[in-house]
Amino acid sequence: MNEQSSFSNEPPAGPAAFETPPQGEATAPDATQPIATPDPFAAPPVAAPEPSTAPEPGTLEAAEVRAASATQPVKALADAVRREVGKAVVGQDDIITQFLVTMLVRGHVLLEGVPGVAKTLTAKSLAHVLSAEFKRVQFTPDLMPSDVVGTNVFEMQNATFSLRRGPVFTDILLADEINRTPPKTQSSLLEAMQERQVTIDGVTHTLSPLFSVFATQNPIDYEGTYPLPEAQLDRFTMKVLMTYPTPDEEAALLVRVHRGFDAHKLSTAGLQAVVTRDELEQARAAVLAVTVGEGIVRYITALVGRTRSLPTLVLGASPRASVALLECAKAHAALSGRDFVSPDDVKAVAPPVLRHRLLLRAESEMEGLRADDIVRALLNEIEVPR
Repeated sequence: MNEQSSFSNEPPAGPAAFETPPQGEATAPDATQPIATPDPFAAPPVAAPEPSTAPEPGTLEAAEVRAASATQPVKALADAVRREVGKAVVGQDDIITQFLVTMLVRGHVLLEGVPGVAKTLTAKSLAHVLSAEFKRVQFTPDLMPSDVVGTNVFEMQNATFSLRRGPVFTDILLADEINRTPPKTQSSLLEAMQERQVTIDGVTHTLSPLFSVFATQNPIDYEGTYPLPEAQLDRFTMKVLMTYPTPDEEAALLVRVHRGFDAHKLSTAGLQAVVTRDELEQARAAVLAVTVGEGIVRYITALVGRTRSLPTLVLGASPRASVALLECAKAHAALSGRDFVSPDDVKAVAPPVLRHRLLLRAESEMEGLRADDIVRALLNEIEVPR
């Protein structure tokens, strides 16, 4: 996960230094006044290009980029992705948004749902639309770490070892039923997910800049499974829940299948790549430039910190959860076409960011309490910044 973050670009000026300025207002610097001390919350100098900068060839619509703020192309990108993925996947707009948020913050997704709700199809369609390479690994009890990351193979012809790369060398890796493989193999993804690199026989190999893990698991089948340890769960930026479609969505799906749609052949849906790799990197840069007021920072800190003192929990959310919540809120704001984070952005991403990081006490689970219930209660309890 990219843990770099940017906050308000306003320089400190007394007690009101961290107050969020009204939308659309900008204060010109006074040349007669001495330069203020840099704000510790200021965005890094590697922010997205100025909106007036002409885009490079192959980027989003040049006129749209020039006319709108830096986050408007991100919204245009998201709209294009939703339309295109919608050719293959019926409904699931919220799921696609959560996938996009995760990709924009260079994160990973733990995808939970019963069999047959289009988990694999959605991930595969997203990869196709984003011009990303896609590979799938079926995790089984006999899968070895070398089957995931690769191994050095001795070549008899020239008496040397050559690296046979595993499926982890890709852009989007679908780890299907990740909880069906032993912890030894599960842990082979830890370095890849955290460092975006793998070490094979003492040699480090860098993975793709777009590398992201989409791991699936079945919520009802526990026989013969190996639950992911908390340390690995914390590496996933979001836990996304895929549920059954509505009756209307399922009817639309049947009509598509009747007309010849084949989930194994995306070409039958006319699916096309509408986002280039460069455009995705530009969108990630635009997310870094999203403004965050100190009120939002305090809000996230209070929300995550409260989970660590709840009597219903054995384990609360870690500082990594705070970082993920901040980054995902910024991405959600950018997908909405805004260059600042609002409390609604935090509320929108809080359940998928926090639900897998909260460990409930046994008695709480026996009472039917779920992690989402706790997150919802906290969102109602913590005071919202103005």
